[in-house]
Amino acid sequence: MSLRVWRIAVAALWVAVLGSSLAVVYGKHQARTRFIDLQRLTVERDELDIEWGQLQLEQSTWGTHGRVERVAHDDLKMLIPRAADLRIVRP
Repeated sequence: MSLRVWRIAVAALWVAVLGSSLAVVYGKHQARTRFIDLQRLTVERDELDIEWGQLQLEQSTWGTHGRVERVAHDDLKMLIPRAADLRIVRP
């Protein structure tokens, strides 16, 4: 093998090693970036789950029997009818 071919082969190997090392560094950077994004999205998901649970709890308290009666009495001035005021209608 001539010296010129040997130098070209060595130069090609150096370029290949340099290119593969750059690819490894870039790949690790991309993996770390994706992992950070995944962690951020996981935290955001957990916060949204907590907020959803709080909203469900709040919604359930708005429809409780005691609150409905209090709003009907205080805001709408509704009263529970006396037994004498009730009329039963049969078909």
